[in-house]
Amino acid sequence: MNNSSQHILMVRPASFGFNEDTAADNEFQETNFDLSNTEYIESALKEFDHYVATLRANNIDVTVIDDTPEPRKPDSQFPNNWFTTHRDGNIFLYPMRPINRRLERRSDIIDMMEMCFHVSKVTDLSIYEEQNKFLEGTGSIIFDRVHKIAYACVSGRTDQELFEKHAETLGYEPVVFTSLDENDVPIYHTNVMLSIATDFVVICGASVKNAEEKALLWEKFKSTGKEIIDVSFSQLRDFTCNVLEVTDLNGNKKITMSSRAFHSFTPEQIEVMEKYVDIIHSPIDTIENVCGGGTRCMMAEIYLDENIHIS
Repeated sequence: MNNSSQHILMVRPASFGFNEDTAADNEFQETNFDLSNTEYIESALKEFDHYVATLRANNIDVTVIDDTPEPRKPDSQFPNNWFTTHRDGNIFLYPMRPINRRLERRSDIIDMMEMCFHVSKVTDLSIYEEQNKFLEGTGSIIFDRVHKIAYACVSGRTDQELFEKHAETLGYEPVVFTSLDENDVPIYHTNVMLSIATDFVVICGASVKNAEEKALLWEKFKSTGKEIIDVSFSQLRDFTCNVLEVTDLNGNKKITMSSRAFHSFTPEQIEVMEKYVDIIHSPIDTIENVCGGGTRCMMAEIYLDENIHIS
């Protein structure tokens, strides 16, 4: 079994832009550009389309859903934060901290999945928003689906109690830790400092400053047969941890990332990855700079079985 999906869902943005609601705790969003110049919107759409084309050219099964123009959703291209799917047919909807991101949860997308795939149950966890408890999908949770371990760094967007309860529901072992940047500011999402592939992990070890927590992480990685690629804070800022392993239609494992991330890895780190996977990369500089999210954020994995219609 691979720790990757053969089917990816992506949302093409209709209202791409800088999100003030997320800027408070997303240190990856750049603010030193002219937002009045709408050329960046066109650039973002070109980057999105080119990335989809690159994935498909590499035999990755991608479903693209168009965002709806209203209501305005500047981060709609990051669907991984509001739902996850699971091999047992379950879909979970997640509580999100930024108020305008809650608008991204679309019943028509769930309806589409129920029509095209076997869905046994849809569980809506967004009710926890009323308690100010948040858990933002695979932004908050990094799943090792092979070994049934779930990893999460606690932040304003990842509630520890809710995470541990959710992991128990899924039958996963929860591993909780703290991740801080160079200035001891909490990393807002786990998936910008950790990625777990079938045979290796990419992690910014320097961000896990508690020695016991770091030792536990390293023990988990080694006991599950993962080779560790430890990146620096500088590489973290280039979205080297915001990468995702996928499986192509022929069953081959591939790792997807932005070109910025690819060029930030050292030759030795690239060599480690290429022992296990082919590398796919595409430039998404505008999306990364304006919205503070990389390629992993743009992909929601579909682990559901397709419905088979017999006439």
